[in-house]
Amino acid sequence: MMSYKLIKCGKMFDGIHEEMYENMEILIKDNVIEEVGKNLGYPEGTKIIDLSGSTVTPGMIDAHVHLSQIDVTDKNIDAVHYSNGWRTLAALYSAKRCLHAGFTTVRHLGWFAEDYILDVKRMIDMGMHEGARVIAAPHLLGTTGSHGDGSQSFNTNPDLADWLAYEKYPTIGCGKDFFVNAVRRERKLGADFIKIMVSGGVMSKTDQPTDVQLNDEELAGIFDTAKSLGIPVTAHNYGAAGVKKLVKFGIDGIEHGTMMDEEAARMMEEAGTYVVPTFAPGEDAIINGEKGLNGCNPAFIKFVQRASDLKAGRQVIMDSNIKLIGYGTDFVMGCRHQVYECGKEYWCYLTHGMGAYRSLKAATSVNAQICGLADKVGTLEKGKLADISAWDADLLTDPYGLTKCVFVMKDGKEYKAEYQYGNYCKFEDLIEG
Repeated sequence: MMSYKLIKCGKMFDGIHEEMYENMEILIKDNVIEEVGKNLGYPEGTKIIDLSGSTVTPGMIDAHVHLSQIDVTDKNIDAVHYSNGWRTLAALYSAKRCLHAGFTTVRHLGWFAEDYILDVKRMIDMGMHEGARVIAAPHLLGTTGSHGDGSQSFNTNPDLADWLAYEKYPTIGCGKDFFVNAVRRERKLGADFIKIMVSGGVMSKTDQPTDVQLNDEELAGIFDTAKSLGIPVTAHNYGAAGVKKLVKFGIDGIEHGTMMDEEAARMMEEAGTYVVPTFAPGEDAIINGEKGLNGCNPAFIKFVQRASDLKAGRQVIMDSNIKLIGYGTDFVMGCRHQVYECGKEYWCYLTHGMGAYRSLKAATSVNAQICGLADKVGTLEKGKLADISAWDADLLTDPYGLTKCVFVMKDGKEYKAEYQYGNYCKFEDLIEG
């Protein structure tokens, strides 16, 4: 038997147009949007949902999360302290928390050995557990000693480091043949995309964010194989040199990219490459410098010392004409406990001049394209799945607006909304010291 719901919106952003519509209505048939407009007709027995005091949007999408990492302040501990059972439960918890915060889809960017994330994805898809829809790469592909190699944290204990690298991290290695096989294995397991580790990173011990850690032969093996299998590839990469090399190889997207230069941005514009810049984790560095970082991971402090580079690269991205700039939080790093307040990235976008509509599109229709779901979610229009969120905020002016969720619907089903504002240290608190 068909069921109908009618949502009465105060303000509505549809994910398509740069406009906040007033007094619109959304008619939902089962789990699909039937019509969007004013004064809609509806069948007898339709459930009326009054959101006339709220701003209604498509369900938000966070395109860069690591669901099993609830508090990664020390990569050494993370690498050996937790079991896969614990990580599975943590991922389910985080996916549920994202959903209740109005983010109905998340894109999981792999970690070391995370076959279980695909089980989390399947369990949510089957309706056996509440959670945001998960698009996932279970592993990251990287070279020995790279940012992707968690064993580098144990470089003073070679026996332990080698055991971790070769026994626990199946996609860390060297050579073209190794990476050809790694791509094929990811596809076999059910990965939605391939993630490769090209530059150094924030929390690794023996590299820099501007390094290039895969050689041309290895990259050719990855891209040729992925293309033959029809699976997209994205890359963890901060620096300009890596961006330029990856664009020439035909990369689909760049994660981070916040140390790129204008030449790299122009190349991305011309190639149609997307970027998910993840501004929020670097905000401590940009705002606070080295103040107030007592007790932080030494590798994160090393990252803080690159604050000027991060700020310059961020400006390059915001000033660019890169068509697809996605919204992603990457909340796994730093010295402050971050538990998937997915709305926090919005502060960075609005405060640093991205513009509200560009930011809202990043978290809806743009991210739907990045996730390969543009035909299903990301906009409020006829035929799309009823993924809908509402906010107790003026999203055009309130940088914390996406932490103030008051309504969540995913695939036509309503869920508890969780108002997250104030659950974390605000950026203004960092500025004040």
